[in-house]
Amino acid sequence: MADRTHQGDGEGIKTFPFPAELAVGGVGMRIGTMGTETWTVDAPLHRFHRIDFHVVMLFTEGPVRHVVDFTEYEAEAGDLLWIRPGQVHRFSPASEYRGTVLSMQPGFLPRATVEATGLYRYDLPPLLHPSPPQLAALRAALDQLRREYEDTATLPLSLHTAVLRHTLTAFLLRLAHLAASSAEASREQADTTFTLFRDAVEQGFATNHSVSAYADALGYSRRTLVRAVRAATGETPKGFIDKRVVLEAKRLLAHTDTPIGRVGAAVGFPDAANFSKFFHLHTGVTPAAFRAELR
Repeated sequence: MADRTHQGDGEGIKTFPFPAELAVGGVGMRIGTMGTETWTVDAPLHRFHRIDFHVVMLFTEGPVRHVVDFTEYEAEAGDLLWIRPGQVHRFSPASEYRGTVLSMQPGFLPRATVEATGLYRYDLPPLLHPSPPQLAALRAALDQLRREYEDTATLPLSLHTAVLRHTLTAFLLRLAHLAASSAEASREQADTTFTLFRDAVEQGFATNHSVSAYADALGYSRRTLVRAVRAATGETPKGFIDKRVVLEAKRLLAHTDTPIGRVGAAVGFPDAANFSKFFHLHTGVTPAAFRAELR
C-alpha cells in the first residue's frame, strides 16, 4: 500500500489510510488479535506516524507503553487505548502488545452514531481504565463483534455489513460512556489536586518555593501536579507559586513601612538583592519603585 505525507507536515510525519484491502469482505472495520499483521501495511510502527482511522486496543497483558500525541501512556492488562484519526502515535519496541485490536474507517458509521458515541471527542483521554464490570461488558461486546466480523457465510454482504454497524455501535456506546466518565473523574481529581496544592501554597509560600517539595508533601508526582494546576489555572505550579509570592510582596510594600530587605525575607528571600531581582522579573519594576508609585 502506498503511504502518503500529511499536508503541512514539515517534520515529515506520515499519515496512513485505513487498510480496506485487509478487511474481511472489504467492510470499513477490522478486529483481531494484536500483531503486525493486523496493522497498516508498511506503517513504521516504532516511529511517529498518523492514521486516518480509529484504533481501539484492549490489552490482556502489561505494562505497555504507547505514545499518543507525544504523551507516553502506560497501559496494564484490562486497559483500553483509543487512538483517533489524525493523532500522532508510536508503538514501543520494548513492549509486547497482547490483546484485541479494533480499527474503524471514518464514514463506516452513520452521522447520528458518530455523534452519539463521541468518535471525534479529542478532549477525552486516550487511555481508559474500566472497572471489572465495565471490562466484562466491553469484552463481551468485542467478542460478539469479532464473531460477527468473521462470519461471512450466514448473511449476504449487505446484511453482514448492517449487522456489523449495529454491533459496533453497541460496543462504541459502552466505550464512549467509559471515556466520558473517565474524563469527568480526571477533572474531579485535577480539581482536588489543585485545591490541595493551592491550600499548601497559601500556608507555605513564605518559606517554600519548590514545586517538587509541594508535590512530595502532597504525595503527587511532579507531572500530576503540573497537569492539575495547568487545567485549573492555565499556569505551571512554579508560575502559581511565584504569583502568590509577588502578591504578598506587593501587599507588604503597599500597606506597611517594612524595610524592603525585611519584605523579601518575609516572602522567602533572605538575600535582598535576590528579592529585588525576582520582583523586577515578575513586575517590571524594583520593589522601591513599586512602593514609590503608591506614595
